[in-house]
Amino acid sequence: MVEPIPPRRRALEHLLNRLGFKDPAWLEQLRWDLLDQALIHPSLDGQRNNDRLEFLGDSVLRILATEFLFQSYPHLSVGELTAVRSDLISDAHLAELADLHGLERYLEVGSSSQNDLAGRERRLADAFEAVLGSLYLSWGMHTLARLHPWLDPYFRQRVEQWFQDPTRRNPKAALQELTQRLWGTLPEYRLVAAREHPPHFTMEVWGHGQCWGRGEGRSKKAAEMAAAAQAYGHLQSQEIR
Repeated sequence: MVEPIPPRRRALEHLLNRLGFKDPAWLEQLRWDLLDQALIHPSLDGQRNNDRLEFLGDSVLRILATEFLFQSYPHLSVGELTAVRSDLISDAHLAELADLHGLERYLEVGSSSQNDLAGRERRLADAFEAVLGSLYLSWGMHTLARLHPWLDPYFRQRVEQWFQDPTRRNPKAALQELTQRLWGTLPEYRLVAAREHPPHFTMEVWGHGQCWGRGEGRSKKAAEMAAAAQAYGHLQSQEIR
């Protein structure tokens, strides 16, 4: 008699199908317990959660993005490669990819975080990286070759957008140019929150006594960039009206 497949396992199989991983040999090698853990937020379980897998997945993602950029854009300088990579691995981009693949429906979150809209982007980005970490532990040396065909098209689309949009290339410079043109002033960045392990920063950008934007990132610079991008969009919409 064939044992029924548990609902959680069936849900994870559905997720992998959405991600495009359908090869029976690949699924046979998968450690389902790790994929399950990758989708458990610390607010639900303080012991068995995706913190460590997210840490590993962050490194996997960096290698994937670095290899893609190195092979695809030989004309870019090291500085440009670094800037583009920062955008590829940003929380904003990872959350977009997570949304695209419906990752949130598989993510188990504690009641304290379910209504935390401000932390949603970070939760999705962490879960996305944790999934990559679980796949790496399952597939080992074959992981990068299997993930590149899936992620490279998204990387390429994001890079094209980056080159076309000055706010993506350097949102702080774009915001500074806008505020100087409108009022002859410079924006002010304020540190709101900081955490060392794992590193996470929240910055706000202010002007004329108002908070124009708020951003989060794994460095102060990344958080400032995110805040500047939000502020730029807000001020541009105000200017248009």
